[in-house]
Amino acid sequence: MRILFATLLIALPLQAQIPHPVDKATIDKWMTELSNWGRWGKDDQIGSLNLITPAKRKQAAALVKEGVSVSMARDTEKEKAPDNGSPFEHTMRATGETAKGQFLTDTYGVSYHGYAHTHMDSLCHMFYQGKMFNGFSPKEVTEKGAQKLAITNMKQGIFTRGLLVDIPQMKGQPYMEPGTAIFPEDLEAWEKHAGVKIGSGDVVFIRTGRWARRAEKGPWDASKLSAGLHASSVKWLRARDVAMVGSDAASDVMPSQVDGVVQPVHQLLLVAMGTPIFDNCDLEAVSKAAAQRKRWAFLITASPLAVTGGTGSPLNPIATF
Repeated sequence: MRILFATLLIALPLQAQIPHPVDKATIDKWMTELSNWGRWGKDDQIGSLNLITPAKRKQAAALVKEGVSVSMARDTEKEKAPDNGSPFEHTMRATGETAKGQFLTDTYGVSYHGYAHTHMDSLCHMFYQGKMFNGFSPKEVTEKGAQKLAITNMKQGIFTRGLLVDIPQMKGQPYMEPGTAIFPEDLEAWEKHAGVKIGSGDVVFIRTGRWARRAEKGPWDASKLSAGLHASSVKWLRARDVAMVGSDAASDVMPSQVDGVVQPVHQLLLVAMGTPIFDNCDLEAVSKAAAQRKRWAFLITASPLAVTGGTGSPLNPIATF
């Protein structure tokens, strides 16, 4: 009896951390319930970016009051680390010492998907049960690249209202500990704290303070342990009709807290909702800028590289106040 009682005492705090327990069956149900397949036609390849209308862009442009811009991109990570298995490659071809003419040149190389480099996931980046967003087959992605849902569909860029959801700032903390989940209640509490409501066509950036913690304590394997969104938060974001989601890691809390589903947030966003994702944004500077102004909404602009057949793109998202 004493052993059983001790087990219950240990289990109770864990249950308290998961106010919205979700299992694989629930995720499968949400793949249909939250789906945007066919919403903008059977041939649609940009998904929830359709929510960034001309009217939405004009409203976003009106947010620029000071003309102050802040980058949300992480400086390139060139050294191998627990969270960077594929360092950014930067090779100098002609330097001040070697140039034979007037020009100085270099070459870039990057395997950008992962937990190190700031990038955008296109809708062909993930599939589930033999289907990508809008029912397209993953066989559309070949050695020649993606024939459907490629990043080139989004080369007109992102220009809309961005919102920083700064959970550590709201809680008076420098960062969230890895493995901590963000639930719908946290998103609603942030709205009240910031005095802003997330709406249709917005790009929502979730700050966990990942880079602040890394600067203090060093790198760790973020693919196995990261603060981030719990799967239940995706249903909340779908109800708000967001255009995109970004974070300073890869959106999902890791471990996911959903048995049998490694990255349910990615799966629901990319495959069901057709919602592109910004991964590994550095939100430290924009956090300070927003806190100084007590202003969490801004114009977000970002332009992916027009790589034919690409599954995503490195890029530099900009917040302009």
